[in-house]
Amino acid sequence: MSHLLILSIGFLAQAFFSARILVQWILSERARRVLSPSIFWVLSLAGSCLLCLYGWLRDDFSIILGQFISYYIYLWNLNAKGLWKRVPAVARYALLLLPVAAVIGVARDMDAVVASLFRNEDIPVWLIVYGSAGQVIFTLRFVYQWLYSHRMHESQFPAGFWIISLVGSLTIVSYGCIRQDIVLIVGQSFGLVAYIRNLIIGHRAKKASDAP
Repeated sequence: MSHLLILSIGFLAQAFFSARILVQWILSERARRVLSPSIFWVLSLAGSCLLCLYGWLRDDFSIILGQFISYYIYLWNLNAKGLWKRVPAVARYALLLLPVAAVIGVARDMDAVVASLFRNEDIPVWLIVYGSAGQVIFTLRFVYQWLYSHRMHESQFPAGFWIISLVGSLTIVSYGCIRQDIVLIVGQSFGLVAYIRNLIIGHRAKKASDAP
């Protein structure tokens, strides 16, 4: 596959991710409180599928790892929003089994996968570990969001989500700079402003609700 096509897939994935945070940010600004709109999770799912494909084509384990962790959390939030029931049954089964199918596909030729992902001469082991750590931190925000939302019985974005997002995003940007990966650099840099702004909106909303 051509380098240009692979980059196009990566930029399309980041376009979905950038769109989700832009829409969430705009809606939160209008409401003057941090929102968790349904479209955020729809765009997240689309971007996740594409970025996983991009990571595979780039032989980049850290990208793939990050997407597999968050995939089912996106589905949970769609269900919490009441959208999952509206998806046709065939599509629901396909979405649920997609990661499983990918794992089975990987397992069929594990030696080749390990060689390409972990013994890639272009990516030293320490850099794989560093990039994977960034993806894990970045993805943990969704684990935290899921635990918080599950406790509150509705999909929400707590302040901790945005703090973890900042830490993970900065790590991934630095990883992208080392790897000279323009897709990661551009995609992650865009979100930094939105993460900070959501923290400000949330803080102001809390102050307003606490005021006598």
